[in-house]
Amino acid sequence: MPSPNPHDARGAMLQLFVAEILIGSVGVFAHEGGQDPITTVFFRCVFGSVFLVLWGVARGHLRDVLGDRALLRAAVLSGVLLVLNWVALFAGMARSSIGVATLVYHFFPFAMIVIAAVFFGERAHAADLAWTALAFVGVAFAADPLKLFAGAGPAYMLGIALTFVAAILCGASLLLSRRISRERPFLVVLVQCLTGAAMLAPFADVGAVAHVGPHWLWLAGLGLVHSGICYVLFYSAYPRLPVTMIAVMAFIYPVVTLLLDYVLYGRTLQPVQLAGIALIVLGTLGVNLKWRWSQPVSARG
Repeated sequence: MPSPNPHDARGAMLQLFVAEILIGSVGVFAHEGGQDPITTVFFRCVFGSVFLVLWGVARGHLRDVLGDRALLRAAVLSGVLLVLNWVALFAGMARSSIGVATLVYHFFPFAMIVIAAVFFGERAHAADLAWTALAFVGVAFAADPLKLFAGAGPAYMLGIALTFVAAILCGASLLLSRRISRERPFLVVLVQCLTGAAMLAPFADVGAVAHVGPHWLWLAGLGLVHSGICYVLFYSAYPRLPVTMIAVMAFIYPVVTLLLDYVLYGRTLQPVQLAGIALIVLGTLGVNLKWRWSQPVSARG
């Protein structure tokens, strides 16, 4: 359960806020890297592993890494789910767009709350569930559903389907990671990256990136920033925050993505998308400011 220390909770929330802003640029890095989804995720895991090993050596985090076999097994399982989620997400982005795929991907916080309540018996306040549902409606609006269903071809719809699969895998992986990463969040992230590199090595098109070019900077950034820095921040914050707070804070990610889509690629926001962002903000305030009207509930009564 999260720590009751308010100072610790505030620090964890700040860490999560910074991580969500940084992770909002992951689609840009994947797009600019110019590789297929499997190759992109492979190099993300490789560079992430290099960063984490160097960081672990410098900070002394690699001592007794084999001491907790149960944690290692759970970290490998969560790593498999996380890597499959990344591949599905980047494949979805390639078939739709960075902005829309990222917004649809944010089905995962809502799924995360439901899975936590149904399978792990975590208590959630009815108001938190309602505000999170409102934020999810905002995500649906931000994806511009009228445009989605008016002119979507088979490839586009496949991209959306892959994104939903990624969202479910992400929610499951994050819940598992949150339950095992209280003591050694660094080790969990490192095992996940190593697992991903080993999983995808036989399938990655290493020859496609053999030539020198700016793509290396983007691929390295995916590993160093999005798998290294971001996930250390994520997993050190998760055990100190309730799942509802994690879920709603995650909606910062699509807002950042929408802004980057506009600034870098000139994709303007439609009125329905602006309304969606407003609902996301409202849902975030509802949870963070503890707007309530009933008692806590649990899926197990």
